[in-house]
Amino acid sequence: MEKVLRLAVSRMGGGTLQTAAEYSLGLAQGTRDWPAADRRRRAAQVYGVSVERFRKHHELMVLGQVAEQVVQLVAQGVPRRGAPVPPYAPSPDRMPAAHRTLRLHIDRRTRTVPVTLHVHSVDLLRDIDVVVSPSNTYFALPAPYKSSVSATLRRAGAHRDPVGGLVEDRIDDELRGWTARHGAPGRAAQPGTVAVTSAGALEGQGIRRIYHVAVAVPRPETNDYDVQPADITRGVARVFALLAEEAGAHDPPLRSVCLPLLGAGRGGLPPLESFGALWAAVEAELARGADWDIHFVVRRHARADLLERLLGRLRAPEATGPSPTEDDR
Repeated sequence: MEKVLRLAVSRMGGGTLQTAAEYSLGLAQGTRDWPAADRRRRAAQVYGVSVERFRKHHELMVLGQVAEQVVQLVAQGVPRRGAPVPPYAPSPDRMPAAHRTLRLHIDRRTRTVPVTLHVHSVDLLRDIDVVVSPSNTYFALPAPYKSSVSATLRRAGAHRDPVGGLVEDRIDDELRGWTARHGAPGRAAQPGTVAVTSAGALEGQGIRRIYHVAVAVPRPETNDYDVQPADITRGVARVFALLAEEAGAHDPPLRSVCLPLLGAGRGGLPPLESFGALWAAVEAELARGADWDIHFVVRRHARADLLERLLGRLRAPEATGPSPTEDDR
């Protein structure tokens, strides 16, 4: 069991999530004999929150992610006792695909649509018309040095001089202008609201628009957020409505859109729940006959594997291979 847990935690991609999991489970060096209360206290320090706050929120998220990785290991076949545990890393002659294209069977007719999974940082996207960015309800972007999707887009969209000095914080400036025009500076918008800006310097990579979706509701006097799946579904539906309104005003028309797992970062929503909420809106849009190019972007191959398994149920007949067994279902 320890071997399985260590392997599961090692697949979590590093960062605060993996570190907190290592302390919570006593897998960090020197913590095996720590009392559970001490391990919880140290894990809470990783997130900079109180022990009680960690117990009620972050610990559930952390252990949920560990459980998700364990389920994936079981599906792939856990090594037997005594067998060496393979690291979660590609072999030198076979790197995991950074772009995975699936052809999905959406309705009862023969119509299929391509869905592409991008497994890399959001600032490496190219030639996608609209990139969706999660936001809090105040449309206040995080500092550009942070690691979230919205911070990464802000940093990549800024114009800089040849030595890296900031010339124009384009996306942040435009987002502030949007809130001013809509009478919302300093006032929270309704969850699910979508603000539109240009892509700033990312236009050089073929990114044309950023759609900022308000899904994270700040908790007063804390650094935490609440994210409701229904708000994600509502926000993504609004993304498609705006895309339809804007598409024809551009030359060539807007056609492609890329979505991250909204709310699955600082929002604390499990990736499975985040994807279920946004896919409800995507599937409804495709089922009515919309002809958008759909993309998803995640940074970790483990999350891409999860999305690929979930979407695999919709694969077109020519791409499905053998029918699933009862155990697969």
